[in-house]
Amino acid sequence: MRSFFEETSRKKTRQRTIVAGVFKKAYGTDTGAESLDEIVSLCKTAGANIVGRITQHIDRFSPTFLMGSGKVDELAGLIGKRKADLVVFDSILSPSQQVNLEKKLKIQVIDRPGLILDIFAIHAKTRESRLQVELAQLQYLLPRLVKGWTHLERQEGAIGTRGPGETQLETDRRMVRIRIRDLTRKLEDIEGERKVQRKGRSGLFNVCLVGYTNAGKSTIFNLLTGENVTAEDYLFATLDSTTRRLKLSGRNEILLSDTVGFIKKLPVSLVASFKSTLLEVSGADLLIHVVDLSDGNFPDRIATVNEVLKEIDCGDIPVLLIFNKIDKNHDPDLFRSLLGHYPRARFVSALSGEGLNKLKRDLKFCLEQSRVTVIAAVRPGDSRVIGFLNSSGHISDSISVDGTLHITVRLPQTALGKLEGAGVEFTILDGDHERKE
Repeated sequence: MRSFFEETSRKKTRQRTIVAGVFKKAYGTDTGAESLDEIVSLCKTAGANIVGRITQHIDRFSPTFLMGSGKVDELAGLIGKRKADLVVFDSILSPSQQVNLEKKLKIQVIDRPGLILDIFAIHAKTRESRLQVELAQLQYLLPRLVKGWTHLERQEGAIGTRGPGETQLETDRRMVRIRIRDLTRKLEDIEGERKVQRKGRSGLFNVCLVGYTNAGKSTIFNLLTGENVTAEDYLFATLDSTTRRLKLSGRNEILLSDTVGFIKKLPVSLVASFKSTLLEVSGADLLIHVVDLSDGNFPDRIATVNEVLKEIDCGDIPVLLIFNKIDKNHDPDLFRSLLGHYPRARFVSALSGEGLNKLKRDLKFCLEQSRVTVIAAVRPGDSRVIGFLNSSGHISDSISVDGTLHITVRLPQTALGKLEGAGVEFTILDGDHERKE
């Protein structure tokens, strides 16, 4: 699928855009202003030229236009005055509302999910992310193949493409459904490949960076791993998860993954389409939740990320909260206040590197806490298992009993599955107690 802004960006023009916010009075005016500021940032990320804003606080949404009819007339006047050619609503419009607004305003109208999908289309670079974005776009488009598509109303009967009497609209719907099935199958294959990759590295402690979009996850990832993952100051710079080994000290090694940023009102179809990418998060042993301290609305951002984590069944994974960008607001009183609300929080600057060495020490501590001591019974000639124990853990003792090596080793709990898969009998030393496996 092409980006909505693709043609205009190719011509080096920026669409003149008006952003519209319609909010329930019960939520208060502050919430509306913050939400509209974010939609403006999203529009700028997409390459739009913002020429106006319009807001309305109402008791209930209009089923016809979302906003009241009088406000629609006011919006039409603003469009003419500012010579706008696009309106972006900071809401989810129903297909009929979108059609009604376009008929009334005589220009193109898109909603928040449509805008987010467009930004994803611009930034999708890899085959997987492109497939994911196209699937989400088609799922978004399918229910919108309805009234208003006047070029699809006529009867056409191309041989070999549709049945007798089938309308162009029905043909388009059928083709979209076929393409959705094809994309879903391809992404399932990629998901299977990812599972194989995760299985191959299951012996390592897995840490994922999560957070609101543009919180600085990729910059932190680059500093910790020495990689060069795209880290730009715009929303959704990262769409693909990237995983690298991170050596903390000696044999203390973990897997660190950078993931797509979250945002409010994230389209459900997008979450579903990015299932294979988000599986990196669901398989994590620890999540590093990165928060932009310079964002005045960071408490709401934290809540949004926590909600998305629950939606993808990751709410029970341990979380290490990291406040980033302290170089923009280095206030010790603020830090002390935040520690009162978030006792285990850490403070870093991805720009200057301040606090990252302490973060590494925290990760080493979390890794150590995740380990268990086991006594594994291994055949002396089983070099594969012995090599695995030596590379994954710290061997403290090895004795031979009746021709079998009894190796005492401290290793991550995640490595126990590999021992079980290899048919190795082992005993977990739990304090002064032993537990047979």
